[in-house]
Amino acid sequence: MNRIACLLVSAFLLSGGAAFAQGELDAYRYSQTDLNGTARYLSMGGAFGALGGDISAMSSNPAGLGIYRSSEVVTTLSLSSIKTKSDWNGSKADGSKTKFNFDNIAYVGYFPTGNDEGVIGWNVGFSYNRVKNFNRNYRLSGTQNFSLADYAAAKASYVGTDNNGGWFGVKENDMPPFNQINSESIAAYNDLGGVWLPGLAYQSGMIGANKKDANDDMYHSTFAEWDEANQTWYPDSRPDLSSLEVSERGAIDQYDFSFATNISNKFFLGATISVTDLNYRMSSEYTEEYYYTDGSIDHLFWDNELRTDGTGYSFNIGAIIRPSDYLRLGVAYNSPIWYKLTDSYFGSAETLNGNFDPAKANGATPSNPNPYTMYKLRTADKWIFSVAGIIGQTALISLDYELGNYSFMKLSDQDGYEYTDINKDLIKKDFGYAHTIKLGTEIKITPQFAIRAGANWRTSPMKKEFREGAFEVFPAGTVAHYTLDKGTTSYSVGFGYRFTPNFYMDLACVYRQYKEDAYTFSKVIIEDNNGFHTLVDSEAIGLKTNTTQVALTLGYKF
Repeated sequence: MNRIACLLVSAFLLSGGAAFAQGELDAYRYSQTDLNGTARYLSMGGAFGALGGDISAMSSNPAGLGIYRSSEVVTTLSLSSIKTKSDWNGSKADGSKTKFNFDNIAYVGYFPTGNDEGVIGWNVGFSYNRVKNFNRNYRLSGTQNFSLADYAAAKASYVGTDNNGGWFGVKENDMPPFNQINSESIAAYNDLGGVWLPGLAYQSGMIGANKKDANDDMYHSTFAEWDEANQTWYPDSRPDLSSLEVSERGAIDQYDFSFATNISNKFFLGATISVTDLNYRMSSEYTEEYYYTDGSIDHLFWDNELRTDGTGYSFNIGAIIRPSDYLRLGVAYNSPIWYKLTDSYFGSAETLNGNFDPAKANGATPSNPNPYTMYKLRTADKWIFSVAGIIGQTALISLDYELGNYSFMKLSDQDGYEYTDINKDLIKKDFGYAHTIKLGTEIKITPQFAIRAGANWRTSPMKKEFREGAFEVFPAGTVAHYTLDKGTTSYSVGFGYRFTPNFYMDLACVYRQYKEDAYTFSKVIIEDNNGFHTLVDSEAIGLKTNTTQVALTLGYKF
């Protein structure tokens, strides 16, 4: 069964709310982490896989704790400026947000054995780290050849059976009643299961039957003009202006419990058990405007809210080998995070449309309380391979290579039953490996003062055709917009100063650019006896998120 047929089947079979708020892009969103940690770690691009000696190693290669020769407590604060820039065929829009963060606090304990060979010492560590910030605002504004109403109409139409036996579309009699928000509309949504986007579009007057005043299973945008002679809608319903504003909030916080040992100052082994808290908030407002020759203006408003909360667990294991005083080699495996998550969601829509009487119509999904879905997610896992060169007591250079397997992501219901169609026919086909290179260097100007620099490059794990918008994308619920990852680059500088043999300060400045293509909705592709047809097309909108982060770490050794 091909990609399209499988997903048309899964959209209905995983109904009853079970798949309402989850899709492959949701799994990807919660599988990502940022470059974050202590100021020293940040200023060297996170390239500490073979170096160790920094509490941030707990979340990557815990063998790095074995490098410690004393106990230590550290904490890190940061200030981030997040600016977004979009380019929609030359129409540009900006967004910005400034955020103060408490990034980490940690303790490392060193327990020497008194041996000169064999097991020389043990180390334990406890840390809190903010590994992902979701905070940003972005805006899109421009023109496109299709409307969200066209998208909703195409998703609602074609009730029947396709060439592969999959059924799709929504019968008009099953739709929530037009311009009514009451117990009848709530019952209709419950009967629709997870297929709420066409229902909300019909309820709010965005789409209607292809034939006027007749029960029909083919739908059309109501913003097109009615052809009285042929008793059908004109095909052109292009909006004159489309705008999207998205606000994202939340974070992924990780609590690490680590253990490491030093064997003859040649081999260092470590392991970490992590507990992760996730919270994500998204609100979006999408609008379309239609200008007519008589001076009138029609409007479409489409608003969404999504809340995700949950906890997970994971583990990391690693080793560092020091074949000589000037060379260290490292390897580590970071397991996936096994999450239990809960999504709650709400969508509303309104139209101001001269084709209707009354011209204003509203729709809303059930609320008070908002519906929710409980499910499980397994994120990507990764391997880290590292090498570091030590030049006496004055300088060092370090390189890490990370290989993350995003085809390993898996969604399942709260009882652990896998969403096979989504995992097999979307995630495994659309995602592959992410390659990350981390490079860092440190030079000691004096025994007390050091300067640092680093860089970090990460490729998108999305496969080329998917990343470039060749496929139909299946966002979940009533949220139609989405972004596709194009890769991340960051550069950093910093310095450290040791005030006393025990007390020190590190400062880092990081500039990070995350490139994406944003879409207000997906293209719609169907297959019939004549092959594949694109019913609705969509345009990629360039989106860049530029983050400037200043981090301060204070540490005390004892």
